[in-house]
Amino acid sequence: MSISNPEYSQSNILRPIEIKGNNHSKGSLPALTLAAIGVVFGDIGTSPLYALKECFSPEHGIPFSSESVFGVISMVFWAFLVVVSLKYVLFVMRANNHGEGGILALMALALRTAPANSRRALTIMMLGVFGACMFYGDAVITPAISVLSAVEGLEIVSPQFTKYVIPITLTILVALFLIQKKGTALVGFLFGPIMVAWFLVLGIMGAYNIIDNPTILLAANPIFAINFLLEHSLQAFIVLGAVFLVLTGAEALYADMGHFGIRPIQYAWFLLTMPCLLLNYFGQGAMLLSNPEAISNPFFLMVPEAYTLTLVILATMATVIASQAVISGAYSMTSQAILLGFVPRMKISYTSEKEVGQIYMPTINWMLLALVIAVVLAFKQSSNLAAAYGIAVTTTMVITTLLAAVVMKVVWKWNSVLVAIVIGAFLLVDIAFFAANALKIAEGGWFPLLLGALCFLLLITWYKGRMLLRQKAIDGGIPLEAFIKSLLVSEPIRVNGTAVFLTAHVDYVPVAMLHNLKHNQVLHKRVIFLKMSIWDVPYVEDKDRIQLKEMGGGVYLVRAMYGFKETPDINQIMELLGTQYDIKCEPMETSFFLARDTVVPSAIPGMALWREKLFAWMYQNAAKPSDFFSIPTNRVVELGAKVEI
Repeated sequence: MSISNPEYSQSNILRPIEIKGNNHSKGSLPALTLAAIGVVFGDIGTSPLYALKECFSPEHGIPFSSESVFGVISMVFWAFLVVVSLKYVLFVMRANNHGEGGILALMALALRTAPANSRRALTIMMLGVFGACMFYGDAVITPAISVLSAVEGLEIVSPQFTKYVIPITLTILVALFLIQKKGTALVGFLFGPIMVAWFLVLGIMGAYNIIDNPTILLAANPIFAINFLLEHSLQAFIVLGAVFLVLTGAEALYADMGHFGIRPIQYAWFLLTMPCLLLNYFGQGAMLLSNPEAISNPFFLMVPEAYTLTLVILATMATVIASQAVISGAYSMTSQAILLGFVPRMKISYTSEKEVGQIYMPTINWMLLALVIAVVLAFKQSSNLAAAYGIAVTTTMVITTLLAAVVMKVVWKWNSVLVAIVIGAFLLVDIAFFAANALKIAEGGWFPLLLGALCFLLLITWYKGRMLLRQKAIDGGIPLEAFIKSLLVSEPIRVNGTAVFLTAHVDYVPVAMLHNLKHNQVLHKRVIFLKMSIWDVPYVEDKDRIQLKEMGGGVYLVRAMYGFKETPDINQIMELLGTQYDIKCEPMETSFFLARDTVVPSAIPGMALWREKLFAWMYQNAAKPSDFFSIPTNRVVELGAKVEI
């Protein structure tokens, strides 16, 4: 099935042949691997700045000892192996939607397994949407905690810098969001080399400290983790929430696979990223065994004081890259949600002529900036943000595991026992991390939950409102084929040119058409009813883009198919009509007729009245269809009506 998008939903025109995946990644394997290091691993690569420091926070009540150091490092080691390497890199990344990953792509893939409008389809949709909403919490917290933790390294250089940490952090973050409209193409090629340098420095720092105390390598034995959990019970369970911080960014491996492919990400992880990260964590553990006082900021105290400032600068660059990746991810997620029918249309700017995925969304950008500034000012220290960070990411991970279970059972047709064993093991780990982070809801974990809940309310309200509008149009609609037949029997005055009527329902006459006949009492010599359909695949090839049905008398019914990672473009459609069907429409002789409805909340059964008012406000503030579909503004005719829901 395709996504049940009320604005771009299916009808009785046949779906094109199965569309083969296209991850849109171009280049050699080494080049893609280098690029993946720069984009995919920024979030997880900056976790050493704060993760281990948080594990030994005095608030957890863990007595500092060599046994606790071995226990925590052992948990970190096995968390990497089980959650990132086994779950994501080897299992979940196989559950891709024609090469695309991420929570919405996985939701679209899982939805194919459920009958339309069934309870299972609704459950899958709700899970996917809530997981996407929690990603916005991640997109707000990642820039705040990563940049803040890097700048806090200045306190190691000199305590006098403490009062400048927040101003410097805010300056960096504001500058980062201000340059978003310029795009990342100019600096994107630097991301890979800088992050390679960052990971190599992490590895060297770790190895340098491990040489002084190589016994820390024994922590790879899971017995240390098990004994630590058994001996300290509740305190160890609380620490588990901090241990999870080493995994933040694991979801990015899956979400960004469409840009680079599976193999580059796997190679980058196993050959560089994971070894260097583990070396650094083991190195921090080795240093703590020799110098327990270093727990105040173990990362920056790993190097001699003369190198601290240089490390702060490199760490700041790495955190800016990590923040850039998650900001771009928020744009991409929102763009997908718009096409899947969960978010109102918004202005989208393309910042690169070569890379389709490089987009800029002003509304999302300024909302994120406001929230990030508020978070930095409210939490003030990276350690205070740790609880908020964990709950955002663990929630998404649990949902990813549940949706992957559906794909394994129904799409891959795995044996039920095997699915239960694999998913059960992953869920056990995910839920343990989630429960440990849930203990910190009062300390800051409430923030991403509140933000996610508000986003979820907005997305579901928009989706439900669009469904109500669609049903209203169907209930009062006039069948298109019968109407055209009767209209051609007794034609009104025909005028030169082409009229394109955008419609959400190929079976019914567009409201704009009825208004045009009523008020202007003319019919163009060529009439095209155009329906935009969004399929549950990321991309559609141009040869499968257009379907046309001739209705006689110069009247055509056209459906244009797009993937959920593409943006419909009216100019492209008109060009394809000319090349594929020899229907050439002169731009200056073509008018586009759009319906611009005004939604009026009412007591008619549908949604609660306050939600209807919320939907009406969202509907009136959504971007105009002419802007979203790139329709020339001087060729647009808008005809509106009031609609009660």
